[in-house]
Amino acid sequence: MKITVSTHGRFHAFELARGLHDHGALDQLLTPYPAWAVRKVTSTDMPVRSAAWIECLKRLSSKAGLGNKPDAFIGRKFGQFASRVNMANSDIFVGWSNASLEAIPNARAAGLKIVIERGSSHIEHQADVLSVAYQSLGMKPVETPAGVIDRELAEYELADAIAVPSQFAAKTFVDRGVSSRKLIVNNYGVDLTRFRTADKRIDHAKPRILFVGQVGVRKGIPNLLKAFSALNAQAELHLVGPVEAGFESYLRDAETDNVVITGAVPGSDLPNIYAEADIFCLPSVEEGFPLVNLQALASGCPVITTEAAGAADVITDGKNGLVIASNAVSELTNALERLIGDTPSRQQMSVAAVQSAQEGFSWDHYVDRAMITYAKLLSDKEIGT
Repeated sequence: MKITVSTHGRFHAFELARGLHDHGALDQLLTPYPAWAVRKVTSTDMPVRSAAWIECLKRLSSKAGLGNKPDAFIGRKFGQFASRVNMANSDIFVGWSNASLEAIPNARAAGLKIVIERGSSHIEHQADVLSVAYQSLGMKPVETPAGVIDRELAEYELADAIAVPSQFAAKTFVDRGVSSRKLIVNNYGVDLTRFRTADKRIDHAKPRILFVGQVGVRKGIPNLLKAFSALNAQAELHLVGPVEAGFESYLRDAETDNVVITGAVPGSDLPNIYAEADIFCLPSVEEGFPLVNLQALASGCPVITTEAAGAADVITDGKNGLVIASNAVSELTNALERLIGDTPSRQQMSVAAVQSAQEGFSWDHYVDRAMITYAKLLSDKEIGT
């Protein structure tokens, strides 16, 4: 079995490609990153085909403040690059959504099975949920470009299988008419060598609640700030990550007593940041299967998160964390209050959090599950949920 992995970004593609390479199953990785950078990050000599100019374009677009407007163009250009790559030695093409449409006909003509990787909910579900979330705050919605939606819908239709990271994400596809038999659910992993409990935990005067991610609407920050405002005398809230463009004005008007807004930090800083936290909270309104939840669990942080963030796949409510509904501020307040005020329960959940991460959520677990599914796909066995 040989796999071509094709991705227009970082995502979890490097972990997948590295695992396949270790198993002798990777034919090639198609990426906008230079080959030397991939090999440095993955510590392998995996075969890489690079379109570095696309990564340069992405970074220039970001600096110019264009947001997601160029996404369809970048996806199309990467798809065209992938379509020109020889895949004659591969059995399966695993391509990221929005950047694979042009490559599918050539891969199909070469006899490959097609797997589309979608790291979030169905594109139309995502667009609808985010539109409502912005409008509920009186903010201008960040519209998903129509070209991206059209591209993804076409990819879903043409694929032999669609890989999603959570049962919640799979349900959004079924709700939009995609057969469950076409869906692969494979939870992501975490680097257990980087994210682990501290040798000695810091006892804070007040429990430290941590959020890691983009500080904005999609991650549920308005709900988190509202929920925390009733508890800010009892704890500290640390928001770590870049602030969404246009969200600064919301933060200026919001109640932020005992809220520390750190901004973006190097990835190398994250293990220590998790290790110093007492509670992790990710109240997203739309997600796939956020890596930060796994990183927190592996670091010994009980996790409070939403159904939309794939909680059902990783959180056993009351054991290693707490599960709340999306946009349920009162539920979020109650969950935070419960963990802030009950140190013994937090400590018990911390032990269970580490155990849950170790028992099924390493990157090796993820790659092993992927390979089993790929083998089924090649033998025409049922793969669906």
